[in-house]
Amino acid sequence: MDRRELFSFLSSTLKGEEKKEKEIILRPPYFGDESAFDTECQNCDGKCATLCQEQIIIIGEDKTPKLNFANSGCTFCDECAIACEPNVLILENKQDISAKISINKNKCFSWNSTMCFSCKDPCLDNAINFQAMFKPSISLEDCTACGFCISRCPADAIEVGES
Repeated sequence: MDRRELFSFLSSTLKGEEKKEKEIILRPPYFGDESAFDTECQNCDGKCATLCQEQIIIIGEDKTPKLNFANSGCTFCDECAIACEPNVLILENKQDISAKISINKNKCFSWNSTMCFSCKDPCLDNAINFQAMFKPSISLEDCTACGFCISRCPADAIEVGES
């Protein structure tokens, strides 16, 4: 690395420019073959998104369904799989959502001595446990990655990663 590259890197870091992170695409929890989204969803009218009770399924520019937990989470109600005419989503393939949910301790109010239970209350699986009134943690064995905790966190401390 020459001096120009070094100063350019330091300058961009100081200006707050962040590296672009790889987008994690969350799919509805009823698929068997990930490649079927790219082939079968292209001629579909997106009934899975229309019938989603929680309105968390969005159809992307590539015409494939993706989950967006900005306002709600998945109840695993089966409606998207029932509505899927190309049979990409099938009831028999029901599974947990393929994601790892974690708590960013630096952002979390509870980890920083402010009592908050916003993530625990909406957790349908009781996967969020608190140690001594503060310090929430997510049990990976119990978490289905439904996403309800994400939109409820006032500190934006719940993060989604690849499972």
